[in-house]
Amino acid sequence: MTENFIDIKAAPEEVYKAFVDPKALEIWQAPGGMTAKVHWFELRVGGGYQMSVFYPDTDEASQGKTASKEDRYTSRFVELVPGKKIVEAIRFDTVLPDFQGEMRMEVELEPIAQGTRVTIRFHDLPKGIKEEDNEAGTQSSLQKLAAYLQQKRN
Repeated sequence: MTENFIDIKAAPEEVYKAFVDPKALEIWQAPGGMTAKVHWFELRVGGGYQMSVFYPDTDEASQGKTASKEDRYTSRFVELVPGKKIVEAIRFDTVLPDFQGEMRMEVELEPIAQGTRVTIRFHDLPKGIKEEDNEAGTQSSLQKLAAYLQQKRN
C-alpha cells in the first residue's frame, strides 16, 4: 500500500467536486507536465470513467502503457460518500502483463482548521509500477489539485 496526503485550503465538499468533475480531472489529475483527457464519465457507484494521460513530446525516457506517449485507464466507482470518501477500482488499458490487474485507490477527505486533509491510498499496484514512482506522481497531482482549487477561489 502507498499513501500520500496534502492539506488544502478548501472545504471537503469543494475537494470532492474536483474528484467527480471530468473537466477538473483533466486539469489536475495528470502528474507533472502530463496532460489528460476524459473519454467518458458516469458519476454513480458502479459507474466510473475512462481517462488518458499523455506524456509530453519532449519526454523521451517515459514509455506509455497503452501507446508510446499514452497511459489509458478505466476507473470504476466502488464507493462515493460526498465530501468524505471516494473509492475507485482502476485498470490500465494495456497488453503489458506487468501493468495488468486491478488496483484500488481510496481518497479520504478530512476537515481540518485550514480546510481539508486529502489522503490517497493505493492498494494492489500492478507489479510494473514502482511504489516510489506512484507516490511521486500522486504527490504531483495533489499539488496540482491544491493549485486548481486555490485558483477557483481567487
